[in-house]
Amino acid sequence: MLSKNEEDLEVDDLHFMQIAFGLAKQAQLEGEVPVGAVVVRDRRIVGRGYNRSITMKDPTAHAEVMAMRNASHELDNYRLLDCTLYVTLEPCVMCIGALFHARVQRLVFAAADPKTGACGSIINLPAETRLNHHMSVTRGVMAQETSAMLKQFFAERRKS
Repeated sequence: MLSKNEEDLEVDDLHFMQIAFGLAKQAQLEGEVPVGAVVVRDRRIVGRGYNRSITMKDPTAHAEVMAMRNASHELDNYRLLDCTLYVTLEPCVMCIGALFHARVQRLVFAAADPKTGACGSIINLPAETRLNHHMSVTRGVMAQETSAMLKQFFAERRKS
């Protein structure tokens, strides 16, 4: 049985992941890989982003990076202390590095990424004790919906 705090956390996780999922849909509409992210502090969204690498011709314009850039401007600080980042796909090595440098406290992701995932699929950087920053990680929130959207996106790309 979950405590009241754990129940609240699950409700928050689902709520904010639904918003990230909506941003992933926006990315898809723009021809980008459908990944969305939000940064949350004190139960308030302070940053939003979705994949923009193709549109911006920028290999660093992943959803996580875009959301952290937005949050940094909103908070007027590159340190995103006491923040949680919600993202629809397991972050890659680059994005985990950015999360570490921003000092994000918690990461919540939906679908695992068996090709580039850096939170357990290929490598598990948040669990690496030799690194100087650590964050808690929650996996699998809305994983089925997100996985289905990604599979559909790539199936359609292979057809064209």
